[in-house]
Amino acid sequence: MTHVVTENCIKCKYTDCVEVCPVDCFHEGPNFLAIDPDECIDCTLCVTECPADAIFPDDEVPDDQGHFLDINAELAPRWPVIAEKIDPPPDADDWNGRSGKLDYLEKDAPE
Repeated sequence: MTHVVTENCIKCKYTDCVEVCPVDCFHEGPNFLAIDPDECIDCTLCVTECPADAIFPDDEVPDDQGHFLDINAELAPRWPVIAEKIDPPPDADDWNGRSGKLDYLEKDAPE
């Protein structure tokens, strides 16, 4: 089993979750984090640390967020590992809780 970062992380990208991950399975994109499903050990530590409530076990992902299983698997190998907390985007709180953010997902590797 793995955990999955879902839509609410888009444009929020809080990184509280990465500090507690014992295997550094988080990868950082321009405005989203992804979990590498091959590295995640299902420890659940990240779930309670996420201020956006955007992380779920793969078998508990909300029905309308199931496509994020594939998105995490696609993007994690393309993006660098992030293991330390960084500041969220300045407008992260404005985006937290908004729906319909998939169109804003930036997939290019960060510079």
